[in-house]
Amino acid sequence: MVKRVLPAVVNISSTKVVKTSGMQQGDPSDLFRQFFGGGDDGSGQQGQPGMRRQPRQQREPQGQREQGLGSGVIVSPEGYIVTNNHVIDGATNIMVTLSDKREFKARLIGTDPKTDVAVLKIDAGTLPSIVLGDSNKVQVGDYALAIGDPFGVGQTVTMGIVSAKGRTHLGIEDYEDFIQTDAPINPGNSGGALINDRGELVGMNTAILSHGSEGNQGIGFAVPVNLVRTVMDQLLKNGKVTRAYIGIVPQDMTPAMARAFGDKDLSGALVGDVSPNSPASKAGLQKGDIIVSMNGKPVSDSNDLRMTISMMTPGSKVDLKVTRDGAARNISVTLEELPGTQAELRQKGDGTKSSLSGISVQDLDADTARQAGVPASTQGVVVTEINPSSAAADSGLQPGDVIQQVNRQPVKNTADFDRAMRASKDNTLLLVNRQGTTLYVAV
Repeated sequence: MVKRVLPAVVNISSTKVVKTSGMQQGDPSDLFRQFFGGGDDGSGQQGQPGMRRQPRQQREPQGQREQGLGSGVIVSPEGYIVTNNHVIDGATNIMVTLSDKREFKARLIGTDPKTDVAVLKIDAGTLPSIVLGDSNKVQVGDYALAIGDPFGVGQTVTMGIVSAKGRTHLGIEDYEDFIQTDAPINPGNSGGALINDRGELVGMNTAILSHGSEGNQGIGFAVPVNLVRTVMDQLLKNGKVTRAYIGIVPQDMTPAMARAFGDKDLSGALVGDVSPNSPASKAGLQKGDIIVSMNGKPVSDSNDLRMTISMMTPGSKVDLKVTRDGAARNISVTLEELPGTQAELRQKGDGTKSSLSGISVQDLDADTARQAGVPASTQGVVVTEINPSSAAADSGLQPGDVIQQVNRQPVKNTADFDRAMRASKDNTLLLVNRQGTTLYVAV
């Protein structure tokens, strides 16, 4: 099986001209593109410490030319190759080396930074290609083989198992649904193949958890092949990826959230905010709605909802089953195209178990509203101080947050808030406006 698959995995080297920098060759922080800790992934978003994508980076003195090494997978005999976007991002020259050592200059077909997928094309006649599997059928415990070119030493095969599926909230990409594996993955493996024991491509190796080490720690992440296939098909057909858009801030239904809503068994995605004039707004979705299923399929959490919608076609109609004020209702939403310059609304905080004690608030006026980043017409109280030793400090609530509701009841001033605090029991629900975006915090 390995003999059959190896010819379909290639080495990719890229060159780009960069502005001068003071970084010296050999600086360990320059070996990889970091997206947590001391650097970011180029998108301006920070994530958890110790996560690294895996291209091998070498920079010449003065930083005039930057060279990167990664891997890729031939997915069609015509020479189409998939790899990670970060392997070839900004490259002025991309070279592909086949397993038989032949080299070809690659043409960039298209990229999707939001999923870190890129498609290349080489003209080399009929080439051996890999069989695309079905990542939905992958199970934890399945054997997994990683094939790539780690550290530029040459084609390498490592073996492990699928450690987990559906890994999210890593901060690596905008859209995450990673397969986790313990098959050893190292710098240079980015864009390489994660295959099952039948030789089918089930994922594209993308990142490792490093914690300061340059090599494998037994926790690697791969983009599922079904997501790669969807992105690749759109890039080949349209030259870009068009995503559907619903226009909500989804939040996970934590146990504390469920209790605050009066039903400990509630699950799904909580609507924390609705964007004006969005498909959700037009369909009648409201803050506080809990989306429990979409098109008859249960919604497990906010990422499940977000990933499913992002892979749908603009104009698609989705039938949502929603719980509102304890009653079930059905709402149909016609999705629109995600605006090119606007990412889908994202929650800016998490609701976690807390206590209202230790919170200092004041009335909201024009000046405090401006400082809090909310419209002057906003009603509520602004959080001025949180006792760091209180449970409220662990809840995700922050100074500058504007509390607009307590237990679904409007709060217009400090008197309203004081009354709400005295009336609140073990489970309290706050609607908070943070810099113009609302979210729920369960107390």
